[in-house]
Amino acid sequence: MSTRAAEYVDTYRLELTEAERFELRAMAEHLAASSPRLVDEPGWLARARQLSCLLPTRLLDTVRRYRHDPGAQGTLVIAGLPIEEDALPDTPGVPGSVEREATVPAAAAVLVGLQLGELVAYREEKSGALVQNVVPVRGLETSQSNAGSVPLEFHVENAFHPNRPDFVGLTCLRQAVGQSAGTLVASIRHALPLIPEADREVLHRARFVTAPPPSFRSGESTTPHPVLDGSPDDPNICVDFNATTALDDEGKQALERLRLTLNDVSASVELQCGEMVFVDNRIVLHGRADFTPRYDGRDRWLQRIFVHLDGRRSRIHRTHNGAVMV
Repeated sequence: MSTRAAEYVDTYRLELTEAERFELRAMAEHLAASSPRLVDEPGWLARARQLSCLLPTRLLDTVRRYRHDPGAQGTLVIAGLPIEEDALPDTPGVPGSVEREATVPAAAAVLVGLQLGELVAYREEKSGALVQNVVPVRGLETSQSNAGSVPLEFHVENAFHPNRPDFVGLTCLRQAVGQSAGTLVASIRHALPLIPEADREVLHRARFVTAPPPSFRSGESTTPHPVLDGSPDDPNICVDFNATTALDDEGKQALERLRLTLNDVSASVELQCGEMVFVDNRIVLHGRADFTPRYDGRDRWLQRIFVHLDGRRSRIHRTHNGAVMV
């Protein structure tokens, strides 16, 4: 890994030009207005998949290169999406908030996500909505979930699930007023050279279990699994430091050292309105800095999508080859 690190793009970032933003806005507005104007309706999603092929060339090129290799940090930031904060409604504040209506921000995220892979959702999480709101909810401030506002522990999205997303996309509609509620990221590609060989061997063994997150209405802990798998020089990582536990003391100590190392190499992605970040969920953990909600309609508001590279692997769990896993 250490010899290859210089070969990776460190991070991907694309700032849309005014012309590209105008082009994307026209596409998103057209898609949002397409009948039946419902994100989760199969016909609407099929139309979105078709339109996504017409995205601006630089955007298509950047997404395709990121898909081929996500770089050392494993993130892609796209700035300049056609989102006008003053035109937004109040930030939602209810548990399980989702975006069923085909708004321009939701349409723009879907268009980009469909060039990365296929959108997926989970029936047991937010009723299987493809576009989900990540907002603070009164009474859930200390929750280790997307509804909380305390620091969110580093985790792979849905680490307990055998068909977890390959990518997570987060679009910023509204940032916390006067606060830097950053999305924190930590890449195993940055951390691996700092992990002792003995710990790597332990982490590559099936000596860990992970419980489902609070956002899932049901689900059992995983069967024992490794935290690192695949190539020893460039492994995938699967861990949720709030939900993953080791089955023995040696594993517990290795897991704690891994947590400290990932904290050391972590970075903050400070999204503003109209910016979107994709996180490669195979090599990057993400979390959240704390912030103080005001519950005045102007709180932090992100929208989240999940992307799979290979729909066939979860086909048995998706009725009628739809987007929602059951």
